[in-house]
Parts: sequence; C-alpha cells; structure tokens
Amino acid sequence: MSIVVTGATGHLGRHVVEQLLEKVPADQITAVVRDPEKASGFAARGVKIAVADYNAPETFAALLSAGDKVLLISGNEFDKGRVQQHQVVIDAAKAAGVALLAYTSAPGTLKAALADDHRGTEKALLASGLPYALLRNGWYNENYTEQLAPVLQYGAVVQAAGTGRVSSASRADYAGAAVAVLTGEGHENKTYELGGDEAWSFAEYAAEVGKQAGKEIVYNPVTVEEFTGILTGAGLPGPFAAILAGVDASIEQGELEVTSGDLSRLTGRPTTPIADSIAAALKG
Repeated sequence: MSIVVTGATGHLGRHVVEQLLEKVPADQITAVVRDPEKASGFAARGVKIAVADYNAPETFAALLSAGDKVLLISGNEFDKGRVQQHQVVIDAAKAAGVALLAYTSAPGTLKAALADDHRGTEKALLASGLPYALLRNGWYNENYTEQLAPVLQYGAVVQAAGTGRVSSASRADYAGAAVAVLTGEGHENKTYELGGDEAWSFAEYAAEVGKQAGKEIVYNPVTVEEFTGILTGAGLPGPFAAILAGVDASIEQGELEVTSGDLSRLTGRPTTPIADSIAAALKG
C-alpha cells in the first residue's frame, strides 16, 4: 500500500510530500511527476518516483494498486480540459481498487468559472463509486504574497473584489489537511470546506503590507473589466485573465469566505495568518 501524490513537485504537492515524510516511512510514499529530475531530492530520501502525465492515460495504467490512498491534485492546464485529465486518474484508481481518492477542489460556495472544472471532477469522482474525500481548498495566501513586487513598486493593491473578504491560508496549511486525510482514518466519503481562520479584506491586506514594508500602500478597487484589462496588459492570456477577474467578483460576493473551521480542525493547529505570509515574502 502506498500513499500516492499526483503533481508532487508542484507548489502544493511539494508541501504534501514533505509533511508526509514527517509521518510515514519514505518507501510508503509515491510521488507522481512529469519530470523526474525535479523529484530527485525526494528520490534521494527514499520516496518512490513514478512518471506519469494527465494527458497520457497509459502512463497511469499500472501505477496504482489496491489499497492505495491517492491525492489527486488538480491540474493547472486550464486550456486542456482539466475534467478529462482528472478522469484519467479516477479511471485508473477505480481499476486498481484504491482505498481512497482525495481531490483538491474549490469551495462549495464558489460560483466563478474557476470552479466549473472542480464541480465536473467532483461529479465524475462521485459517479465512480470510489471512496472519496473532497478537499475544497480556499484561496492560498501565496496567491497574493508572491506578487508583492508590483505592489511595492506602485504603492497600490489593485483588485476587483470591492470590500469582499478572503479566508485564505498558506499552502502548507492546505497540505497539512491533505496529509491528515491520507494518513488518518474515517475520511471516506467526506467533504471538507477548507479556509483560513481569519478572513481579511484587500484594504486590510494593503494596510498590512504597508505597515510591514514601511511605506504607504493603498487599495485601489477597480471593475472586473478593468482588472481583466490590467491582467492581459501584464501578459496573461485573455481567458485566464477573465477567470482570475471572475474570482475577484466572487470574493466581492463573499464566496471565498469560509467559516467551517475544517482546515484548522484537520491539521490540529491554527491556520497561517496573511500577515505571517507577508512577513515571509518580504524577508524572502
């Protein structure tokens, strides 16, 4: 029996594997990657490495075994039909008879286009009859703290979220929830709404960045259309820019404010405040 993590060298996957290594022997972990070179550090520590690609179903054919617990981390190729990509793993998991398939989804309250692929994948997973766990991850602190350079340069946070609030947490927090599900018992056929303990607004975020950076940072709310134009002007493809702007519209409607407390309950610790992630980014 293995704990299998897809997308294991991605932003979230790396955190999951690192935290699994603290709880189970390395030879019980299988890291699924497209580029084995990026997983060389894990291999050196005894983690099993499997090379597979969501776009190549045959690569998953003999990868999974009966009794495995699998974490399907959602793909990030928005232009390649993510539901079909995820279906490849679901089909392989069903054929193998895995004990659990956990999937990193989106909050149940999120109506933005970003959630469409997640809802489609959830539907496919439930239809498969597999024991499942839906990890409906909220927004990551790092979605914002990794983009501080232009904020500091221009002295402004520009978003289309109005006065909406975000219950974000760090990637490490969400990884901790996944590890708890993969290594614990009683998580079959459960849905977890995951988000940070404390929600914040972009005005508060701008003030916190300014306080820590020692300069004035203002929040400049714009319309969804204006924000889409700003993102495309910065080089993002139009469809992806529209998806991100749509998330801001959802934030304004309160769709990324998560109040379940599931994340801190699963990890057994408070979630990482946005202020801590800002501090880490400024030091980094």
